[in-house]
Amino acid sequence: MKQLEDILDKIRVLEITGRKDVVISGICFDSRIVSPGDLFIAVRGTKTDGHNFIDSAVDMGCVAVVCEKLPARIKQGTTYLRVEDSAKALGMAASNFYDAPSERLILIGITGTNGKTTIATLLYRLFREMGHGAGLISTIRNMIQDDPVASTHTTPDAVSINNLLSQMVQAGCEYCFMEVSSHAISQHRIEGLSFSGGIFTNLTHDHLDYHTDFNDYLLTKKKFFDRLSDTAIALINADDRNGKVMVQNTAATIHTYALRSVSDYKCKVLESHLDGTLLKIGDHELWTNLIGEFNAYNIVAVYGCAMLLVQEEEKVLTALSSMSPVNGRAETIISGRGVTAIVDYAHTPDALENILVTIRKIVNEKHKIITVIGAGGDRDRKKRPLMGRIAAFNSNRVILTSDNPRSEMPEEIINDMRAGIDSQLTGKVISITNRREAIRTAFMLAEKGDVILVAGKGHETYQEIKGKRIHFDDKEIIRDIIQQ
Repeated sequence: MKQLEDILDKIRVLEITGRKDVVISGICFDSRIVSPGDLFIAVRGTKTDGHNFIDSAVDMGCVAVVCEKLPARIKQGTTYLRVEDSAKALGMAASNFYDAPSERLILIGITGTNGKTTIATLLYRLFREMGHGAGLISTIRNMIQDDPVASTHTTPDAVSINNLLSQMVQAGCEYCFMEVSSHAISQHRIEGLSFSGGIFTNLTHDHLDYHTDFNDYLLTKKKFFDRLSDTAIALINADDRNGKVMVQNTAATIHTYALRSVSDYKCKVLESHLDGTLLKIGDHELWTNLIGEFNAYNIVAVYGCAMLLVQEEEKVLTALSSMSPVNGRAETIISGRGVTAIVDYAHTPDALENILVTIRKIVNEKHKIITVIGAGGDRDRKKRPLMGRIAAFNSNRVILTSDNPRSEMPEEIINDMRAGIDSQLTGKVISITNRREAIRTAFMLAEKGDVILVAGKGHETYQEIKGKRIHFDDKEIIRDIIQQ
């Protein structure tokens, strides 16, 4: 319970109808789940407008409404507050309602196209391993100390974030590591949060179904660093040309990590194998169970962040050497007949190319790379032909299949992917819409020493088809096939 006036702290109210001395029991932006005593905040979304449901929220018992436009019907006894931007107000109100939890721990945000989940998860694991209280907000799962909390978005809504952070503070967490998506930045889901630091991974083609173009995508990511304070740290990938753009206007202290460029934290790949990688970070050699150059970037980013958070170097390196791959991120499964399957979330052109180039560097030329790949429906169509082209160019055989088709026909998505494949490479490509059969066919084509990459879904345990989520787990399917 909190006074409305306290919840409105730092929110500019343009107009008010009704009393300010109201007690609020909760904050809600979904009229379907309003409880008596709630503050309802009408937010304009991409598909629906909360302003259309103000009357419904009032009828459900909310005692106050925050909106950008006052409704035609003003109910006596309900307080209405008009603001310039409801989405921003939601973030600020949620932070105020939960007593600004982001200011009571060290909150590190990780943003970029690829690597967010791995870096956030490894940082969380590292700090727990070293005895610190820590929380995680990620695509795969949210963690409060060692207790998992279901995850539905890369970055949850503002109310859920502050609720999670509040629970973390109460549970004794000193740190929280959080993925920050471009959608979350654009939709003001991180408004009102106080970040102690930010990490930039890279920027490649993604989410152009949501952002108007690549520049809009870049500038949206940049806003995260623009809002960091002068007491925060900004750790950027110096090998990505967009890294400098990210921090052009930041007040935070800038630090860099890289494999190729001059940087504060430098890493070099010494050896690559299917079961791990030997790295050199600074003057130290480190064996990691994670594979590929892209994971070398992730590891050195984690190392750099730990150093900036004043952790003991030897303990950090020791802990990192025992880390296992993150769920659905370049996870290796080996069959009894010497065929290696790798499950990876790669769902962008850059991520797909990274994992395939990594595999080719490790695997002898006489062995095949067989790639099973699809693309999501109702999402950025421009990347589909790129994904098809990259898969065909970097694999010996490609099986185009269904991913999460959502409302689209899988065959049409596959045709979009085929459109990007050069005519001289089409002979190595087949299409099997049923994903289970596509994976089974890959194993039928594989011989000892070959590698099967099953890409696109990673940690996901479902397929989205015509509005329904149907259980489907790539790793589960692979293990069943191996067992059979």
